[in-house]
Amino acid sequence: MFRTALRNLLAHKTRLMMTALAVLLGTAFVSGTLIFSDSVGAAFRNKMSKSLDDVAVSVTPGAPSTEKEGARALDDRVVATLRALPGVASVRPSVGGVAVIADKQNNPAGSEWGSTGTNYVPGKDGKDSRYPIVKGRGPAAEGEIVLDEKTAAKTGTKIGGTVRLAIDGPVMTKKLVGIAETDDPRVSAGGSLALFDTATAQKLFGKPGEFSDLVVSAKPGTDQQKLTAEVRNVLPKTFEAQSGKQLAAEQSKMIDKETSSIRNTFLAFAGIALFVGVFIIANTFTMLIAQRSREIALLRAVGASRRQVVRSVLIEAGLLGLAASAAGLVLGLGVATGLRSVLNATGASLPDGPLVIEPASVLLALGVGVVVTVVAAWLPSRKAAKIAPVEALATVEAPPAVKSLVVRNTIGAVLTALGVAIMLYVTTLKDSGGLETAMAGAALTMAGVIVLAPLLSRPVVHLFARATGRLTGVSGKLAKENALRNPRRTAATASALMIGLSLITGLTVVAVSSNQGVEKMGQQDLTADYKVTSANFSGLSPDIAKTLAKEPGIAAAVPIRSVGFQSDGAPALVQATDPSAIGKVSYGRFVSGSATDIRNGTVAVSDEYARDHGLKIGSTLPMSFYDGKKAAPKVAAIYAKNDVYSSVLATFSLVDPHLDKVRDDEVLVKAAPGSAAELKDKIKETLGGNPLMKVQTPEELRRAEAGNIEDILYLMYGLLGMAVVIAVVGVVNTLAMSVFERTREIGMLRAIGLARREVKQMVRLESVMIAMFGAVLGVGVGIFLAWSGGHLVRSSFPQYEMVVPWARIAVFLLIALAVGVLAALWPARRASKLNVLESIGAQ
Repeated sequence: MFRTALRNLLAHKTRLMMTALAVLLGTAFVSGTLIFSDSVGAAFRNKMSKSLDDVAVSVTPGAPSTEKEGARALDDRVVATLRALPGVASVRPSVGGVAVIADKQNNPAGSEWGSTGTNYVPGKDGKDSRYPIVKGRGPAAEGEIVLDEKTAAKTGTKIGGTVRLAIDGPVMTKKLVGIAETDDPRVSAGGSLALFDTATAQKLFGKPGEFSDLVVSAKPGTDQQKLTAEVRNVLPKTFEAQSGKQLAAEQSKMIDKETSSIRNTFLAFAGIALFVGVFIIANTFTMLIAQRSREIALLRAVGASRRQVVRSVLIEAGLLGLAASAAGLVLGLGVATGLRSVLNATGASLPDGPLVIEPASVLLALGVGVVVTVVAAWLPSRKAAKIAPVEALATVEAPPAVKSLVVRNTIGAVLTALGVAIMLYVTTLKDSGGLETAMAGAALTMAGVIVLAPLLSRPVVHLFARATGRLTGVSGKLAKENALRNPRRTAATASALMIGLSLITGLTVVAVSSNQGVEKMGQQDLTADYKVTSANFSGLSPDIAKTLAKEPGIAAAVPIRSVGFQSDGAPALVQATDPSAIGKVSYGRFVSGSATDIRNGTVAVSDEYARDHGLKIGSTLPMSFYDGKKAAPKVAAIYAKNDVYSSVLATFSLVDPHLDKVRDDEVLVKAAPGSAAELKDKIKETLGGNPLMKVQTPEELRRAEAGNIEDILYLMYGLLGMAVVIAVVGVVNTLAMSVFERTREIGMLRAIGLARREVKQMVRLESVMIAMFGAVLGVGVGIFLAWSGGHLVRSSFPQYEMVVPWARIAVFLLIALAVGVLAALWPARRASKLNVLESIGAQ
């Protein structure tokens, strides 16, 4: 039977080509995702391991466990204590933070999260082994700086030139004295590196004489664990000491966690693509078995058992899956490279590194391809086993008996009803905790529609045929009959397309509706002309608001800063601002009291927060801050919840004592009448072209939010596009095999006068009917799921309101129409070129 399976595979390789392509594409997606995640993880680990080569023990200041312990700093005394330990080769004190370097256009030269500033620590030879200088020298004075090669190129600064940068406030200028190499993964992933002498770094990022961490290097032969224990013994309990191995293990776990989320997301879409491929594989083997029914009957007549027939079909499917998966694995290398490029283009800043092909990934990709193919062929193999030996004696090839759809329709109705009921229940949920329920309901709904598809195909195909009947004539009638002749086949082919389009439609409706909500949110409550924020979210110096308020053309510059607290165990955020000026930059409707009632010792709360916590004017709000301190201000005003204010508004005197460093989250700027248009450039000029500052209008803020949603949506389109491509392959495959199956019929039609042009039109119309049937189902299911699932979005995003983008829906339907036409090109051409006499005599 193995030889029989191999012979069948080679004999029908042309007919199986499209099926192999579907498996190949799905497996390429899986293998590409696995290779991509392995490669990115390895690149991060390589960078991390290089940066930890000389780390035997890492010492950082930990949080005190009690108030009596207090917090101690890492200073020169701690460094001297560690250097005196036996087995210690050196101690490298570091201090660092965020240093944003300005490029040629005064924008950040590195990514927002990778703009690293730290100290250059020269050894006895005057060099820092961690940051080798490739040109110039290391920094030695307050006005000097060293950059990495990429950042220096972006700034266009030569040795001896001036570098502009910002830490957390005004722009500074320093002289570039050197260019260094680094293996810091943050820099290689798109960040920037700025090196200062130790005293300057302490002044910029901490306090004079203090360090943020210490790196202890061991002498050769020293046991790392014992050295770590000795370090812990000589240091106060408030310090935290980790061995280099422990630190590497923790960072490895962190890398695995970060890369696994990306891998799982892409694998989910790969799973969708493979699931779509199941329909194509099952369709192909069902049609092949129908065409080989006499051959199978003959095998049964000469002694083959039912089990051997099943085994033969499954072996054939396994060989097909193995060959296609092997080809898909090779294509997956290109997919892995493409994923890195696409994500880097969207700002992911993944580190460079070679492709890593793990044996486990190879085996998993091959195994998935083979298993999916074999599972999809299992039901057709069972049908093959039921072919009776007596059918080998038939002289005329009879069409397969039409089976009842009653049982299938009953199961489909139950699944659909259950899925719809769950989705309707989801619409009643008041929080976003029902995501798993919604996913289960969506899966059941789609499964039910797939099972019901043969029943649904009849009215949809009839409607399409009636709409095009006058234009298509006899070709349209024949196409309709062909599409309805085997509703199971039509449904399976259309369902593959339906799955992709339903997901695309649902995502589009949710994304467009979210965009509308973002615009509504931005227009609702913010009346400021500009918002000034920090590019790296590190906060703004309070001097910025004061500087802007003095500028002509600016009516108000209102700073806002915030801190977290808990009240009755529930976390919340309190914002501090100038109560007398907040009304100039935002619209706040006060239900009771006014903004001017907010003074020292009093706060204003939103109506929602007041209702949830039983507060009213004069009530005391108990506040427990995360620094251990408490406060109990009186409620002086209540305002309607809006998008600018948090749950609680207060003065700076309440918030500032609980901030480690007083920083503004943002500054809202209101222009004087007639000055708004040219004010943006003036603000940037006032701030000295600071690369740290972002100056945005409300419209730019909305576009930025909308752009993020659109970017995610287009990424989803690309990921789901693989499933749609596989569905298109399925349409081509079904039509091509259907033409082969109906060779004699087409010959008879040609013999009685059907022209080649009409044969082509018949096949094209059948293809279009199948594609449009799948598209209508997909769009309908997608809109329903978006409507019901959108209630979960609304629970956490009150501005969300469902909007159906009919223009995009129309584009999807047009694309489905084009798919139907293009998918039929080859099958239609092949059908029209069949020889009439040979076709009539075909078996």
